[in-house]
Amino acid sequence: MKALHEHVRGLVEILQTRSGQHLKDWIIAVRTADLPRLHAFATGLEKVWDAVLQGLSTRWNSGPFEGRVNHIKMVKRQMFGRAKLPLLRKRVLLTAAANG
Repeated sequence: MKALHEHVRGLVEILQTRSGQHLKDWIIAVRTADLPRLHAFATGLEKVWDAVLQGLSTRWNSGPFEGRVNHIKMVKRQMFGRAKLPLLRKRVLLTAAANG
């Protein structure tokens, strides 16, 4: 458990400081430990290595876009079975304008 905790803390540190250059070292350290679940996680990271590295190395993110999508989905759920697309469209546009 202690080794798992240390590896997870190391990953959290990399994520918080957005230091993608240390991720390869973290993966190598995980591979030397006897933690099969972390091995699988590290393999998953390597499969999408370019995207992970970009996400940890740049300041750009899709947060505002994802927030807007989440808002649209919430409005859609609220109106489920009550109205058709034209009213949904109007409500989404009005709430978007009101929220800036």
